[in-house]
Amino acid sequence: MQSKDQITAGNAARKDRMEGKAAISNTTTSCVFQLLQEAGIKTAFVRKQSDTAFIAAHCEMIPIEWVCRRIATGSFLKRNPGVKEGYKFYPPKIEMFYKDDANNDPQWSEEQLIEAKFSFAGLTIGKTEVDIMAHSTQAIFEILEKSWQPQNCTLVDLKIEFGVNILTKEIVLADVIDNDSWRLWPSGDRSQQKDKQSYRDLKEVTPEALQMVKRNFEWVAERVELLLKTKSQGRVVVLMGSTSDLGHCEKIKKACATFGIPCELRVTSAHKGPDETLRIKAEYEGDGIPTVFVAVAGRSNGLGPVMSGNTAYPVVNCPPLSSDWGAQDVWSSLRLPSGLGCPTTLSPEGAAQFAAQIFGLNNHLVWAKLRSNMLNTWISLKQADKKLRECTL
Repeated sequence: MQSKDQITAGNAARKDRMEGKAAISNTTTSCVFQLLQEAGIKTAFVRKQSDTAFIAAHCEMIPIEWVCRRIATGSFLKRNPGVKEGYKFYPPKIEMFYKDDANNDPQWSEEQLIEAKFSFAGLTIGKTEVDIMAHSTQAIFEILEKSWQPQNCTLVDLKIEFGVNILTKEIVLADVIDNDSWRLWPSGDRSQQKDKQSYRDLKEVTPEALQMVKRNFEWVAERVELLLKTKSQGRVVVLMGSTSDLGHCEKIKKACATFGIPCELRVTSAHKGPDETLRIKAEYEGDGIPTVFVAVAGRSNGLGPVMSGNTAYPVVNCPPLSSDWGAQDVWSSLRLPSGLGCPTTLSPEGAAQFAAQIFGLNNHLVWAKLRSNMLNTWISLKQADKKLRECTL
């Protein structure tokens, strides 16, 4: 995919050359796709090839622009008289537009898209595929919205396109996502807009005006690289009562790795060595890194309650229950003295997800993985239902 030093507006009714735009747009797109792909979103992006191009999987494109809006502005106000600029959509509003320059990309309904009976790379676009694209559009918007928040930038809206990968026959995010694809308002202030709207709004295109637009694009390209990083720290510390529980704890550590969360394993017994348990606790409280403790103890779980009663950090119980006494042992994790607040999950993966949800409040990269997991689970269920119905029919 080769970018050009060209900027357009109004379906190319306005067109200008902007020196350096190709490199700026390619940097923006590559960073955005990398962020989404690392989160778990399926995209056509493979890798950045040069300053002005990236490698993408071969797709047959679906001729629909999907738009997701958090704030009402632009064309939405023209199509919906009476709605004031700044109206916020909860959840974000999804719209679709058929790519047809001759008719100014008319807005379509889901029913129109389904009835069009498009087929790309052997995949017919039906109700299931439309639902997948709609849910994916919202998830992609929310991930990027969350990613811009640490930089005090409001993602107002976003337009994206999907294609069908000709090899896997899957619907994937394709085309590009650059500064032409969204509205971005620093501090939520429209007057500070840094996106292509600053070009659309020009009454006259002069060399000085184009330089202003280029500076806006450069501003975005510089900061979009920060979307791949986070200043937030965090770790999970798994405390096990004995090494006989190591297999259970390794599953927690492996699940933490999928969210990019460091995880340490320690051995200590709150029954047999409470002083050492509290010393280990203090070790992690003293270095300022946000920590979630996971207590893994079978039989009588003293680790979780003792930790919960002696730290302000989150503690979750994840007891490795046995088949013989598990039904009885679990009560030591569930029935706690007053003043203690450590929840219990029996799944090692669930314990890791609990920690990720805590860290995701302040870490957009962890949150992005959680949101992507939600989407991919929803898609797998939708596809399984379609396959089962086809087999039944």
